[in-house]
Amino acid sequence: QVQLVESGGGLVQAGGSLRLSCAASGRTLSNYAVGWFRQAPGKERQFVAGISSSGFSTSYPDSAKGRFAISRYSAKNTVYLQMNSLKPEDTAVYYCAAATVSGRVAGPDLDEYDYWGQGTQVTVSS
Repeated sequence: QVQLVESGGGLVQAGGSLRLSCAASGRTLSNYAVGWFRQAPGKERQFVAGISSSGFSTSYPDSAKGRFAISRYSAKNTVYLQMNSLKPEDTAVYYCAAATVSGRVAGPDLDEYDYWGQGTQVTVSS
């Protein structure tokens, strides 16, 4: 079992930045591909970034390219999501998830992920 805990959310003005953290316990997170997702009220959960278990491969949807960056720090068993140039439409609950896949990013398919965190709220004011 892997327990994931997100942190770093909050209220920020448009154009600002936040760094989210996804800390794992129970098992070594470096054995898993990790994805970040977000879910706004009344909307489906949406993929915003993914990283392979090695950290060599990353993936982003067009909405996040150039603004978001995912990284992992194995020594701290943590994956980060750096979010810059935030927009009001980025407002959502952000979740991290771990997938038992190797050699690639797990991607946007929610069914690929085995473990989920409880989420952290990000609110971007205009």
